[in-house]
Amino acid sequence: MESHIYYLFILAIPVACIAWTVTKEEIFREAREFCVDRSKHGERLVKRKFFYVFTCEYCFSHYVTIIILLITNYTLLYQDWRGYIISFFSIVWIANVYMSLYNIIRIDLKKEKIRVAKEESELHAD
Repeated sequence: MESHIYYLFILAIPVACIAWTVTKEEIFREAREFCVDRSKHGERLVKRKFFYVFTCEYCFSHYVTIIILLITNYTLLYQDWRGYIISFFSIVWIANVYMSLYNIIRIDLKKEKIRVAKEESELHAD
C-alpha cells in the first residue's frame, strides 16, 4: 500500500508539468491564444468547451491524468474500475496542489526580482 501512495505523488509530477506547460508557458502561447479565442467566440457550446480545456491547467490536468492512467494502469485502493476512479481524482488533486505551489513560488520570485531591480535603480540614481 505504501508504494501505491508513493506512485500517486510521483505520477502527479508529470501531470502537473504537462498541464502547466501547455496552459501557461510561453512555448505554447500562440496555440493557447488560438484556443482562448475559439473558447470565447466558437459558434457551438461543445466547441467553446473543447478549446477552453487547453487554457485551464485544472481542466487540462484531467485529460493528462487519463493518458497517464492509460499508460501506467495505476490503481489506488482497489484493483478494479473503482481503483482507477480513485487514482484519477487523487492524481488530479495532487497535481493541482503542485501547480498551486509552483505558482506561489513563481510569484515570490517575480516580487523579489522587482524589489531587487527597484533597489538597484535607486542606488544608481543616487
